Amino acid sequence: MAAIGLVAGLAWAGPIQAAEEPPAPMASPRILVEGADSSSIVRQVVMQGNQRIEPETIRSYLLVQEGDPFNPDRIDRSLKSLFATGLFADVNIKREGSTLIVKVVENPIINRIQLEGNRRVKDDTLMPELQMKPRTVYTRTKVQADVKRILDIYRRQGRFAATVDPKIIQLDQNRVDLAYEIDEGKRTGVRRIAFVGNKQYSDSTLREALQTKEERWWRFFSSDDNYDPDRVTYDRELLRRFYMKRGYADFRVVSAQAELGPTQEEFFITFTVDEGERYKIAKVDVDISLPQLKKSDVLDVVQFGKGDWYNGNKVEDSVQKITDLVGTKGYAFGEVRPRIERNREKHTMDITFDVQEGPRVFVEKIDITGNVRTLDKVIRREFRLVEGDAFNSAK
Repeated sequence: MAAIGLVAGLAWAGPIQAAEEPPAPMASPRILVEGADSSSIVRQVVMQGNQRIEPETIRSYLLVQEGDPFNPDRIDRSLKSLFATGLFADVNIKREGSTLIVKVVENPIINRIQLEGNRRVKDDTLMPELQMKPRTVYTRTKVQADVKRILDIYRRQGRFAATVDPKIIQLDQNRVDLAYEIDEGKRTGVRRIAFVGNKQYSDSTLREALQTKEERWWRFFSSDDNYDPDRVTYDRELLRRFYMKRGYADFRVVSAQAELGPTQEEFFITFTVDEGERYKIAKVDVDISLPQLKKSDVLDVVQFGKGDWYNGNKVEDSVQKITDLVGTKGYAFGEVRPRIERNREKHTMDITFDVQEGPRVFVEKIDITGNVRTLDKVIRREFRLVEGDAFNSAK
């Protein structure tokens, strides 16, 4: 069996020793219309080169049939239509007299798919991510997409030095075995985390607020010092919460840039921030449209007061506590919205909690899952809500 390497990544020395260099790419799709005459008629359409695919299947993609005039534009569109099926590696349409000859080279069928060299990420994780499956038509586009998926999985685990080299082993009856040879490489750590624009808090203080950590020898039990772009995105949110909790309502992360070092084994992350001004609470009020709900009762559960520094977490907690209070007063559909007015000159904020009756929602069905030994009715009798009741978050 002869092994043929694909153009898909960096070289890799794997267990398939018979692999050879990839063959020269086939000529680009072409149309040969000799002595074209728009008034001439197609007398016969002949299919050549097809083995598995029926002639009628190929014919169904042609825009030129027997009895139609030779039309270069329609022939060109027919060729593109055949290529778009993904069934063919090459298509050639030419005219010989009154005969239109369609010559195709079919893509092979995949007999087996094998992953080699993956020790950190198991087959059970990689295989479901692959587009190519056994007994499907092989196409280079899908193989390249699979290579990208495998690399993405390794990058999410902090292995940006990983490479994937797909190879095919030709079999009889136009079949191939497909092998993805993987070099997992070393883990790509975070060498340094820096900040630009921070005046009120030091770099070391802000680093403590992040989930991503700088690489240190004692963190061998943790993966937080591996670079993960999703984790960096989460770090942006953690920075926002850090500043919002301390009164910086205008804070924003301008950018978060990660640069890969020359050795391809470490990242340097830089957060550019705009801290903005710090705000104090000048006024706390409530606007209630529900009868039987006292303003004083609502203000008692608010987690902050006049003169306090603005705290986004406490605003969210206050909304939840007011919602629970409204539910205990018999209003199952209470809706609480904070209105915030900023005075940018005095650096103060007025916060008003708007308490309204929200949309009416009823419990249609309660599903219980995971109970193997305990009957549903035993669990249901502990509920304070049943089907048909008005939804109440306090219950």
